[in-house]
Amino acid sequence: MAYILHIDTSGANSLVALAKDGALLSVINNDDARNHAAALNLHIDSLLAQNNITLQDIAAFCVCGGPGSYTGLRIGLATAKGFCYALDKPLMLHHRLLLIANSNIEAYPLAEYFIVVLQAREGEYFSAVFNRQLLFVKEPQHLTEADFEEFVSNLPGRKLCVGYINEHIKNVMSSHDCSYVESSTINVATWVKYAYAQYICNEFVIPANSEPFYLKQVYTHNKKTIN
Repeated sequence: MAYILHIDTSGANSLVALAKDGALLSVINNDDARNHAAALNLHIDSLLAQNNITLQDIAAFCVCGGPGSYTGLRIGLATAKGFCYALDKPLMLHHRLLLIANSNIEAYPLAEYFIVVLQAREGEYFSAVFNRQLLFVKEPQHLTEADFEEFVSNLPGRKLCVGYINEHIKNVMSSHDCSYVESSTINVATWVKYAYAQYICNEFVIPANSEPFYLKQVYTHNKKTIN
């Protein structure tokens, strides 16, 4: 029997979910991105209480590592790392683009490739291409609009483009055999099944070496100089 606690603070909406042996038990959502830090541990406590277990009963901690909000990613991963260190539990770190692709595999059985796109900034994307086995056909990248057409070229067969779909992406993909799903939502029930399979195979990461999947450098202001 394995309880796995899932944490996703990568976007405006965050969640904590509890699963047992690959079956989803409970989910608590938070739609206020400004209080991820304040709400996360409270929601974890509430989730555990709902299911009459303690942190010691958790077999592993699983985090959606982004890409996404810099602050949110750090909050989620730092919280999970703290639990792993304190309780000597393993950590799993999953890519958000992969989880979105995985959320659509069963619903689109004819798609051979999954092009997942998230908006990074205006005119910029995070994107990756997966096959049906969730193997990277094209590694996750930070792209500009000008880069996107080359990125999705040379993909034979039927494709599903899922996530952030704007007119530029539709125009680029119009010459491809491609369907669209305008949803960046992670199917939590599908995620917990995937995480349990990873847990059974001991697909863990080392907390000390684990960083979020930023995919691009943070934008900062230039330092002021003092004359």
